[in-house]
Amino acid sequence: MEEFKLIAKTFQGLEEVLAKELTGLGAKDIAPGRRMVSFTGDKELMYRANFSLRTAIRVLKPIANFKANTADEVYEAVKSIDWNNYLDLNTSFAVDSVVYSEDFKHSKFVAYKVKDAIVDYFREQTGKRPNISVTNPDIKFNMHIAEDNCTLSLDSSGESLHKRGYREATVDSPINEVLAAGMILLTGWHGECDLIDPMCGSGTIAIEAALIARNMAPGIFRKKYAFENWKDFDRELFDHIYNDDSQEKTFEHHIYAYDLDKNAVAVAQRNANAAGVANDITIVAQPIQQFKQPAEKSIMITNPPYGERISSPNLLGLYRTLGDRLKHQFVGNEAWIIGYREETFEQIGLKPSLKIPLFNGSLDCEFRKYQIFDGKLENFRAQGNILKTEEDKERNAAKRKLKPHHDFKQAANYDEEDLESEIPEYIRIRHREFVQNQLRDTRRNRYDDYDKKDDDDKRRNRRGDSRKEYGNYRNEKETDSFKNRDNYSSPRQGQNPYNKDKRNERGSNSFRDRRPYDKDKKAYGNKDKGRRPNRRFNGRNDD
Repeated sequence: MEEFKLIAKTFQGLEEVLAKELTGLGAKDIAPGRRMVSFTGDKELMYRANFSLRTAIRVLKPIANFKANTADEVYEAVKSIDWNNYLDLNTSFAVDSVVYSEDFKHSKFVAYKVKDAIVDYFREQTGKRPNISVTNPDIKFNMHIAEDNCTLSLDSSGESLHKRGYREATVDSPINEVLAAGMILLTGWHGECDLIDPMCGSGTIAIEAALIARNMAPGIFRKKYAFENWKDFDRELFDHIYNDDSQEKTFEHHIYAYDLDKNAVAVAQRNANAAGVANDITIVAQPIQQFKQPAEKSIMITNPPYGERISSPNLLGLYRTLGDRLKHQFVGNEAWIIGYREETFEQIGLKPSLKIPLFNGSLDCEFRKYQIFDGKLENFRAQGNILKTEEDKERNAAKRKLKPHHDFKQAANYDEEDLESEIPEYIRIRHREFVQNQLRDTRRNRYDDYDKKDDDDKRRNRRGDSRKEYGNYRNEKETDSFKNRDNYSSPRQGQNPYNKDKRNERGSNSFRDRRPYDKDKKAYGNKDKGRRPNRRFNGRNDD
C-alpha cells in the first residue's frame, strides 16, 4: 500500500505524548514540531490515527507544496492541481488557512484565493462549479503558509477529534477531551491503580481515564470522519479497523469522581453511561472538605477552578483546603493538578516535583506533580523512595527550554532551535524585540521609581530642615525677646507694661505709637499726606 506524509495537530505541550501514540500505531519518520507531529504512513495508518489517537486534534494529508510571495502565485499554483482526483461537481468543500508571512496579511484572503482557484478550475473544465459549504462540507482543505512556503492539505478528520461523541450533557467550561487524555498519559497511568478526581465537573477526566484503562479507542463513538467522503475511501478497510476490539482489556481497579455540584454529578453520570464505562466509575456528590484517605494506592488527577471562566466563592481557600487534604488524607500517593494562577498553587503549600507547561484553551497553565509522603524528605529517600525519576528530570529540562514562552525575564536569551522551523524568521525577530523592549521598560520604570523615591526623600529632608530652622529661629527670637523685656514693645497693645518711660512720653494711644509726631499740627501722623489730627490728642506740647 502506498505510503505518504501525514501531519497530526495537537495542543502545545502534548507533542511528545502524541509522538509516543504514533509510535505505538507503527508510524514512520516521526518528527515532533510545535503543536504538531509529522509522520509517514499508508491509508490504513491514516484511518487508525483518526480512530485511535487520544491527543490529536486532526490529521492532515498534504497534497501540494510550493513557494509563493503573492496571492496571484498562490492562485496559479492551486489552479494547476488536478482537482478531479479529489472533487467533483456534486461534492461541497471548504478551505481554512493558517498564515505566518509578511506577504500575506490576512488568512481569510488566502482561503478565498484557494477557493477561487478550485472553482475556476472546474468552471473552465465543465462550465459549472462545485458547491461551497462552510458549516458542513464534504471535503475540507487546509492551507498553511510560513513565509513563502505553502502547504495545501486534505483534512482527513473533519470535525475536531476532541469531539468524541459520548458527551451528552455538559457544565460550564468543561475541560477538552484531548487535554484530559494528554494529562492522564503524561502521568504514565494506564490503569495500574485507582484514580481519583475530587473536582470532576462533567466527568471528562474520569471517562477518558476509563477509556485508557480499558484501551478503548476514543473514536468508537464518532459518527463520521471526513475521509469517508474521499473518492478513494475504503469502506471495508475502515470497517475492519472499527470492529477490531482485540486490543481492549479489563480494568482491575476503579475510578472515583467527586464534585460539590449535584447537577455536575448528574451530568457526569449521564456521560459515563453514554461512554459505556459507568461500571468503572463511582460518581458521588461530595465537597473537597470531606475527602478521606483512599483504602488502596491511588493517583489523583484534577482540574480545579482557575478563577477565570469559572470560580469559587473563596478560590484561595479552596486550594488551601485541597493542599490540607493532600497532606493529611492522601499520604503515600501522588497528585497531579493543572492550574493557571501562581497564587493558587502557593495556597496548596506543597513543593511540586515536576511542572509541565500546558495550554487549556487560551490559558497558559502548568500541570504539577506532588509526591505526598509522611515525615521528612530524608526519611522518605532513606526508605528507597524516589522523589524525581529520570523521566521527571528530563521533563524539567525540557520545561526550561520552553521557559522563554512563559517567563519574560529570560526570554531575551532563548535558543531559536527550540522553536519550530516553520515559524518565520521575522516573527522570531519581532518577538525578541518585543521581549527586549519589555525588559528595558521594566528596568526603566524601576529606575524611575528609585529616582522618584530619592527625590521624595530629598524633598522631605529639605522640608524637615526648613521646619527645623524655622523652629529654631522662633525659639531664639522668643528667648531674646524675653531676655530684653525692658526694650520690648508691642504695637498691637495699647499700653506697653515693659517700657514705662516711652508710654509716659508718648501716651497710651496705639495709633500714636505707630506714627511720628507732627509739631506743626500738634498731632501724630504723616504731614506730607495731610493726615488729619487725632481727635483724642491731649494737647500736650512736646516742645
